Amino acid sequence: MGCFGSKEKRTEWSPQDEKSVTDIPWLILFIFFCIGMIIIAVLSVAMGGGSRLVNGYDSYGNTCGKNNSKIANAPLSGQDFTRRKYVFFLDPCKIDHMKLKIDSVSLCVSSCPKEELKSYKDIQNFAVNNGSEICKYDIAPNDYPTQTNSCPDVPVKPSKVRLNRCIPDDISCYAQFAQAIFNSLSDSVLQKVATGILASKEIILGLCILSVVLSGILMVVIRYISAILVKILTVLVVLGSIAGTGVLWWLYADLRKSVSSTSPVEQAIAQDNSKGLLAYAITATVVTVVLLLLIFFLRKRVELTIALFHVAGNVFTHIPLLALQPVWTCLALLLFWVCWLAVLLSIGTSGSPVSNGDTVEFKLAEPLQYMVWYHAVGLIWISEFLLACQQMTVAGAVVTYYFTRDKSQLPATPILSSVLQLARYHLGTVAKGAFIITLVKIPRLILTYIHNQLKGKENACARCIVKACICCLWCLQKCLQYLNQNAYTATAINSTSFCTSAREAFIILVENAVRVAAINTVGDFILFLGKMLVVSCVGVVGVLTLRYQQEYTLWVVPVIIACLFAYLVAHCFLSVYEMVVDVLFLCFAIDSKHNDGSPGKEYYMDKALMEFVKNSGKAMERDASDSKENTPMTARDT
Repeated sequence: MGCFGSKEKRTEWSPQDEKSVTDIPWLILFIFFCIGMIIIAVLSVAMGGGSRLVNGYDSYGNTCGKNNSKIANAPLSGQDFTRRKYVFFLDPCKIDHMKLKIDSVSLCVSSCPKEELKSYKDIQNFAVNNGSEICKYDIAPNDYPTQTNSCPDVPVKPSKVRLNRCIPDDISCYAQFAQAIFNSLSDSVLQKVATGILASKEIILGLCILSVVLSGILMVVIRYISAILVKILTVLVVLGSIAGTGVLWWLYADLRKSVSSTSPVEQAIAQDNSKGLLAYAITATVVTVVLLLLIFFLRKRVELTIALFHVAGNVFTHIPLLALQPVWTCLALLLFWVCWLAVLLSIGTSGSPVSNGDTVEFKLAEPLQYMVWYHAVGLIWISEFLLACQQMTVAGAVVTYYFTRDKSQLPATPILSSVLQLARYHLGTVAKGAFIITLVKIPRLILTYIHNQLKGKENACARCIVKACICCLWCLQKCLQYLNQNAYTATAINSTSFCTSAREAFIILVENAVRVAAINTVGDFILFLGKMLVVSCVGVVGVLTLRYQQEYTLWVVPVIIACLFAYLVAHCFLSVYEMVVDVLFLCFAIDSKHNDGSPGKEYYMDKALMEFVKNSGKAMERDASDSKENTPMTARDT
């Protein structure tokens, strides 16, 4: 099952050959793990967590809307609440943000107060007229005015039924909820923010739709503007590095001139500063020279990046459903996260009742508490599995496109064919790759939690060490994610196991390390500029729309929300574009290594990449001829 000691060897790349099932043991392990997740969900529901989560329960162990059984040492338990279907909190705005729950006595009531109750007399009349008692069960309605400690504080705000809970509809209460999380913000600011969001929700929705449209348009036109963006990048790097270096040398020279005109104490300080500036200027000069040399020698690799972007645009033209992959992945992740959260909440409300004075809490037995940790690992592994399925699907479709010489012979729906191949052959490979990322993510999340707990403590050295470990694990995770993606591409081509595919892909990447660096650097910057273009357009439209609307309070917040959503949407769409470019590059590297354009070894690559290869060949021939011409001349001179 592991990568070490694998006997599978594959030296010849054979695209489009007959497929075979890969990593079957890991598929079986993943299936058993998912069965364990299902068992946890069933157990949490069977132990009463499901009904308590859906119907709600009070502080005395009674489930609302049901006839409850008596609990030992809990005098207010065992109530028949078939008519009391809603949960009412005496103080709904009192939240314990450490335990993430409302720290208030909860009761089962037959109806929620729809109007404000300004006095205890109003509370008494509400109980008599509506048959809904919102004070503790052992207090009769006639005693409400004299038992203020057992009733909610007045005035009682009006509320609406949401998920069988009486939730106040006063915006100030929501501000108090947010206040528990964002302690640095004042209640008035939070209220203005919430009011602005609610008042401009239609415009926010419109801006979000605009971001989706702009991201789709950008995916179509980015192949045409990639060359311009590369030139912009080159100019910015050259001008920025030269200007920064020049400023540092100017500051150093200016400081050297002013040293003689100051007092001895200031001269000593100025000399130290001049030494620091000299070191910075020398470092900046070296970096500038290195950058200029890299730009000069990598200019051909930059042309490869532009060619790959152009071919990626052709891929989207032939396989337009690729653009919808982020949508399906996001929907699958959201569905899984909702189910996962529902099971987690169900686990939190299941267990055996434990009397704690007058109130009752539900606690799991100690062996069952490990279900939460199993459930947490499932969140990471299955989420990574879904993301890996997207990567494998995109890789399979792009590989099919690249290695099909006659594009008219492509399957009717390459995406569907790729999904079917994934489901039939490569689910085990995807599960194994996702598990490797999970193994790195879990310790990183644990260390992040430890680092947050150490904040404010005196042990700064421990916090620094933990932070360094977090950074190392983050870098390792990014490297493994990139290698995994290329391993999935190799699996889509050769139908080999994860370890064999990762090894073969790694060899190809090492052989083309300079190209990989150029593509990742230039390509990432192009995609970043594309994201910023979408965000800027949405921001400008939002400002022009909301700036002069006087009825909107704190209009900046809706614009920020729309810009954040625009960035997420652009990132999702362009991440697929980035995947396509990475897959195309690996296919191109394999094609260039094993084919030379001669009969029987024709290239699979597109015209744009073919032109790049021809231009590179001409440049190499020109360099070779120049070297031959220079050799005799040198001999004569000597």
